[in-house]
This record gives sequence, structure tokens and C-alpha cells, in this order.
Amino acid sequence: MTATKAKPQRSRGRKFLRLVFLWLPLLFVLISVSQVLVMRWVDPITSSFMIGRQVDAWLEKDWGFRVSYEWKDEDKLSRHLPIALVAAEDQKFPEHDGFDFEAMEKAMEHNKNSKKIKGGSTISQQVAKNLFCWSGHGFTRYLRKPVEAWYTMLIELFWPKHRIIEVYANIAEFGDGVYGAESAAKRFFGKSAKNLTPNESARLAAVLPNPKKFSAKNPSAYVARRARWIQRQMRQLGGPGYLAEDPEEVVEKPQRKKK
Repeated sequence: MTATKAKPQRSRGRKFLRLVFLWLPLLFVLISVSQVLVMRWVDPITSSFMIGRQVDAWLEKDWGFRVSYEWKDEDKLSRHLPIALVAAEDQKFPEHDGFDFEAMEKAMEHNKNSKKIKGGSTISQQVAKNLFCWSGHGFTRYLRKPVEAWYTMLIELFWPKHRIIEVYANIAEFGDGVYGAESAAKRFFGKSAKNLTPNESARLAAVLPNPKKFSAKNPSAYVARRARWIQRQMRQLGGPGYLAEDPEEVVEKPQRKKK
């Protein structure tokens, strides 16, 4: 009698597992696509990294800590900031489809022979990670990578480039718990992000490798040196005009006939 009853229970268990493995991936796809589509037009009120930072503060019993975040549309940001971010983080941003495989390969080669880990992530990948994923260390970091790649593909598919850089400028962490250009500009320079100079924009971009360690307000020798390099790159790329139009939206103009 016991063996007879166990068989239907095992059968129900297998059916349940099959349903879980079938429906969970489908549910994830539907939710993730919906998230990215909605945020094509709706500005995020927070991000997974902001939530994580606030939770970390509470776990450390730092009850007074509050994440600083204030959204500003791209026309309310300094025209120098997007090109500073691109110059610092992802100079092929207007050209690639979310992944810079050459940069990834160089980063892997560098990391084999250096204690200082270098990343090869694009701005699109950074947006996907900061907005939808988690930080993670060790195994959880490797577990995050396929999720990050999936969201990166969705972002590149549904968002124009100017939306990607707008979101990045608003959710990137420029100081411990200071997210977005507006909060950073007010905290470090006492002004709105609309009024950031090329130098101030470059200093904000220069701290992005480690915003908890480096300061845009009181730059170390490294940050000052990197900011100068970023400004040179900004000029070499052509300044704000480099990002004036999305490559996919540019209508090819007829070439003039040579005389």
C-alpha cells in the first residue's frame, strides 16, 4: 500500500518540476522585456544597485544613510557630460550593438598578468547591470553575467543610443550612495548638472572605476591625471557633436560628385 501511494506523489512532483522549468524562463522573458520596453519612455525611480546600497547601510545599522538620487532629462544635463562618459568608459558606444568584444579580449589578457582587474564592459552593459542586476562577488558575479548580457541585448534592441546614455548619466554612482549627475553635481560642485563644465564632467567620469574610493570634489593625483586624459579624448572624438545623432537614425546624405 505504501509503495502504491508513493508513485502518484513522485509523479505529481515530476509534473511540478516540469512546469517550473518550463514556465519560469518564459516568465522571466516576459517580465524582462516588459521592464525594458516600459523604461524606454518611463524614467526609473530607482535601480537594483541603489536598493542594494541602501540595504547594505541598514544591515550595517547605519540608519541615517539615504541614497542620493535625482533624475534629470538629457536636455537638463550639461552637453559635456555624455561625451565625457563615452570618452572615459566606451569610445565605441555609437557604433557597437551593446558589446565590445575587442575591449573584452584586451581586458581578459590584462587581467591574466595584473592584480588590478580591468573591465571591458560597454555603457550598455553598465546600464543593464546597474539598473536590473546585482553587484555580486565570486560565483554570484558569474551567475549575473548571462542576465546582464540578456538585458544588454534588450536595451540595445528597444532603446535608442541617446536614451541609453541618458539613463547611464542618471543611475551611475559618482560617490558613495550618490547616484546620477544631478545629485553628484550638487554634492560635489554646488550646482546643477546643466551647468557642469568640461573639466567637472571629466572629473565625474574619472571616478567611475571606483566612486567609493575616488573623489570628484577633491581629486587625487590619479583622478586629476585621468580627468585631463578624458578631456583630451573628448576633444579628439569631436566634442558633444560625436553623440549628436544616433547612427541608426542618421539618413545618409548623397555624396557630392567630384569635379
